[in-house]
Amino acid sequence: MDRIQRAATDRSPMVDFDFAGGRLTMRGESYPEDAAAFFGPLLQGLRAHLDGGGPEAVTFEVALAYFNSSSAKALMNLFMPLEEAAAAGRPVTIRWLFAEGDETIEEAGEDFAADFSHARFEMVEVAA
Repeated sequence: MDRIQRAATDRSPMVDFDFAGGRLTMRGESYPEDAAAFFGPLLQGLRAHLDGGGPEAVTFEVALAYFNSSSAKALMNLFMPLEEAAAAGRPVTIRWLFAEGDETIEEAGEDFAADFSHARFEMVEVAA
């Protein structure tokens, strides 16, 4: 699988998982009606890519202005295989983008970052 692309909707983020290029991107707002249906194929694709082996680096850029609790759980489910891959020696970077002054999203990123010891987790503040 080389790529998963989805346009943003009112309730779900834009997704561009460019597996061949090692760049995963998610941006917008995330509160889909059925989080499992939205995130399930993303997780399956990510796992298939990581199981394919190879030391290629992976960067996952997350820029969510809002997400609900089911999306937070789904994000953690996406992050965990990346952490496992990093523990196995693959270079993994998670870039958490948050708007200047958005303490809620910033703190959510810090909470996620606390669960990682192998993947590099970057907090990136962007101008509002």
